[in-house]
Amino acid sequence: MNIKAFIAEFFSTFALVFVGVGAIAGNFINGGQTGLVGIALAHGLTIAVMIAATASISGGHVNPAVTIAMLFTKHIDLPNAIGYIVAQCLGAIVAAMFIKLCIPPEALLAVNMGTPALGVGISACAGFITEIVLTFFLLFVIFGTAVHKKGMPPAGLFIGLTVTLDILIGGPISGAAMNPARHLGPALLGGGLQDLWVYSAGPVIGGILGAGCYKYFLIDENNS
Repeated sequence: MNIKAFIAEFFSTFALVFVGVGAIAGNFINGGQTGLVGIALAHGLTIAVMIAATASISGGHVNPAVTIAMLFTKHIDLPNAIGYIVAQCLGAIVAAMFIKLCIPPEALLAVNMGTPALGVGISACAGFITEIVLTFFLLFVIFGTAVHKKGMPPAGLFIGLTVTLDILIGGPISGAAMNPARHLGPALLGGGLQDLWVYSAGPVIGGILGAGCYKYFLIDENNS
């Protein structure tokens, strides 16, 4: 197993949760000046820079849904996939612990620890479908830019932009987690585990569909 890759995944997921939750709490503190665009950019830019930093070590998954999709398409073996997922979830949990040391409790309470959540009037079923579609887009772009041999560099930038645009559309609907660890960390540290299945099953299914669609329908394995 690749211990260095596990460490890279821990710190990259730590960064995503720390910055993501921090941006959401900061938006409350500054009276909404950050806005949805700022929150989307905070997540997307963090993904972009952390993929750039860790791609050569771990592939820059930063997301259990990505790792499971890579396992499904045979780009990672089961022991390493398990290690990646554990590292990602631990990174998210530790980041949520650290954010509680940096942000006033009242701000974190007001934003529910920055935990992705269903919008007003949005059913769990609608949120579930939204998470599937958003994560489909994410893995589709990951395969097109980072996995496919003819992909377009710099992959991290395009992947980060996909996260940004997904949050712009999905943020008010499902919270646009696209990432079970992004939900789990703050949820465990105070955000609540209601609708956990939406943010676990949705991204995993969407990731597998996105990766599978690109790999098995778009890539010519004999000329890739």
